[in-house]
Formats: sequence, structure tokens, C-alpha cells
Amino acid sequence: MDYYEVLGVAKGATQDEIKKAFHKLAHKHHPDKGGDEKKFKEINEAYQVLSDTNKRQQYDQFGKTFEGGNPFEGANWSWGNPFSAQGGPASGWGEGADFDIGDLGDMFSEFFSAQGGPASGWGSRRSKKNTKQGKDIQVDIEIPLEKTLKSFIEKINIAKQVTCHRCQGQGAEQGSKIRECVSCRGTGQVQQVKKTILGSFTTLTTCPECNGEGSSLEKPCNVCRGEGRIKGQETIEINIPAGIDSGQIIKIEGKGEAGRKNARPGNLFARIFVKQHASFERKGDDLFSSIEINFSQAALGGEIEIKTLEGTNLMLQIPEGTESGKVLRISGKGIPHFGGYGRGNLYIELRIKTPKRLTREQKKLLEELKNTGI
Repeated sequence: MDYYEVLGVAKGATQDEIKKAFHKLAHKHHPDKGGDEKKFKEINEAYQVLSDTNKRQQYDQFGKTFEGGNPFEGANWSWGNPFSAQGGPASGWGEGADFDIGDLGDMFSEFFSAQGGPASGWGSRRSKKNTKQGKDIQVDIEIPLEKTLKSFIEKINIAKQVTCHRCQGQGAEQGSKIRECVSCRGTGQVQQVKKTILGSFTTLTTCPECNGEGSSLEKPCNVCRGEGRIKGQETIEINIPAGIDSGQIIKIEGKGEAGRKNARPGNLFARIFVKQHASFERKGDDLFSSIEINFSQAALGGEIEIKTLEGTNLMLQIPEGTESGKVLRISGKGIPHFGGYGRGNLYIELRIKTPKRLTREQKKLLEELKNTGI
């Protein structure tokens, strides 16, 4: 087995070329990624020799016998702790060493997902910083159709986490000190360096001493127990604009749950539901309604009085010879356009009412009209 052929590089390859070739092949043939275990061992064996200047020089001069045979011969490979061998990779690849490369899958994952590229060894990966931000809240608000005609203020009372009144959100009892964490120096994160057979990996993790807080309290607040927030209630005013429709959501910044220790609060999201109206149907910004008219009104025309959504009276002109089902449009009497100017229209469907009971005189008149062809 030729180590140069295993890595696919020329004998005069630079260390950088050797490292790149190894990374590519190791990622491709790693057993945890479905690769061939035997091929993966060969790649590692070749890299450990060619990446070391002294070993590579001896290999070029004496071949694989430079250390008295295969440096991996007799090694016990297991897929568990990568540092079970005493002394780790720095102590060499001597005969009988216990090499454990089980965590290589995690190492490759860390390297190839690292943002910013190599930092220490192959790469570094930042863990997500522990956040103290308050949670968002969603509420549903039901309003009558009439209220969509104008902007208005809706007051709601909700139970949520609010800032502690005693410590003002600091989490510490008045007069006590808030000390910076000595382990993370106030950052809430600590570096962990993990040494493996493939190099060193640096990761940022939540500080175990302060749990990511970055500080410690000399004396926690007696009310909130160091949280900086307590369960409470708050009355919130929500500005609902004219023309709003069902399903629309209004965002109110900073009115969600209070954050821990004065961290940024969450947001409040109010979802609007518009109730159905008994007389008007809304379609977009237009309103639809229907009224009944007498046969004589349909035939002769005239004016009738109708009510608008605002509750005001409006005179509607009915043309002569109106048929049942005819729709009349009244401009600008619909719903205001959301976030803009103007309003939709009101559409009135006319339905001719057929009387079920007639007086003797009415019947006589209708008979006479019937005889005239009407």
C-alpha cells in the first residue's frame, strides 16, 4: 500500500495538499456516513505518516518498514471514545495502542458546519447562546362588523409574566451586588477544546457556573427569586385600524412576556375576528344586503328608505320596471380600505314580495289588472 496513492496526491505534494486530500477522503469514507471502515483506516494511516515531517521523510527513504512494519499493525480499533489510548495521538501510533474513533462523525459534523472556517485544528462551531428574552403572546379579539368603519382602541387584560416591582427586573435584592461570573467573564459562554486523533476542535458552550447568565447574584430578590419577573396581569391598549378584516394580526412590540433579568420582552400578537352581521355580508371592502319591495314599487318605481351599516337612513331610488333580483350599487357606503383612503361599495339586491293574503278590494284590482294584460 502506497500512502501517496491512498490519499491521491503526488510524492512532492505540500502539507496543505495532503491535509485537503485527507479531509475530503475522510469525510467521504467515514463509517458513520455509510463509508467503508477498512478504507477509512487506510486513509488515517496514510495521513498520520505523511502529515508528520519526520515520519514522511523516513517513509520516503525506507518505505513502510521505517518503523519496523505497519504502524497500525496490532492496533485495536473500536468505535467509542476517541481518546481511550493513553497519551492520545501525540504519543504516536505505536504497536498495541487502543485507537477509538467513534466520535469522528460528530467531529466532521462540527467541522463542515462551522461558520468562519478553521480556527483551531479543523474548525470551530458556536453553540446557540442561552437567551432570556420573554415569550411572545397571541390573543384573539372578536369585534362587530360596525366597528370596522372607524379606527378605535380596544383594551384587553391578560395574565402573563411581568417585570418584578421589587427589584425592577434586576433579579437582585435591593442593596445587594451582582457579580460578574469568573468562569465566563460575563459572556455566558465558555470555550471547550476537544482533542482528537484528527486535531483539536474548539466549541462555545453555555457556562456551567452561571447557566449562561454571565453573572451571579449576591442575594436574589425575595419576590421573584432572582428571575426579575413574576406572574401578573396587565391592561393593554390595542389600536385597531379602520377596515380591518378577519384573520389579520396586529403586532404590539414589547407587550409579550417580560424577559428574565430585564432581558428584552416578547411581543403581543392580536388576531382579529369580525362577527357576522344580521343584515350585511362583507366581501372584501364591499357590503351586500337585500330588501323586499312591493309589486307596485317594482312596476312604478319610486323611493324607499334603507338603513346603512352606520345605522343612518338613506333614500334609495328604485327604477320603473324593476325585476326581482336586480342589484343596485351605492358608492362609498362599504368598508373603509385598510391602510388607505376611500371605502368600498354597498350593493342592495331587490326582491319583489308576493303577498300571501289579499283583501277583497285588492283581489278585485288585481283581477282588473289581469284583464288588461298585466
